[in-house]
Amino acid sequence: MISRVAQGTAAEDFALRYLEARGLILVTRNFRCRVGELDLILHDGGQLVFVEVRSRRHARFGTPAESVTRSKQQRLLRAAAFYLQRQRLDLPCRFDVVAILQSGHEPQVEWIRDAFQLT
Repeated sequence: MISRVAQGTAAEDFALRYLEARGLILVTRNFRCRVGELDLILHDGGQLVFVEVRSRRHARFGTPAESVTRSKQQRLLRAAAFYLQRQRLDLPCRFDVVAILQSGHEPQVEWIRDAFQLT
């Protein structure tokens, strides 16, 4: 049985390859701070993209995308603000979700661009 950490790392690796194949460029991954963690941070043209990667084996209890709750979004927003302040960056940003459903042989990927906004 594979550990949850290993599953999460595999999902992030898959999501990173998926996004890089679509032209995004990795800045950093697994940025951790006191207010939260950001799975992937990438450049897409002139935008900085904060990506939350969610993976599930089945949708019995909801899709991977549905697991990005309002409270999770707030933690991501705070972590992103911390990252921008620490790096002294003033770039346009967006928050994407890569939801991976691994119920069959081929994972089903849903890339939700601009999934939620700063409020």
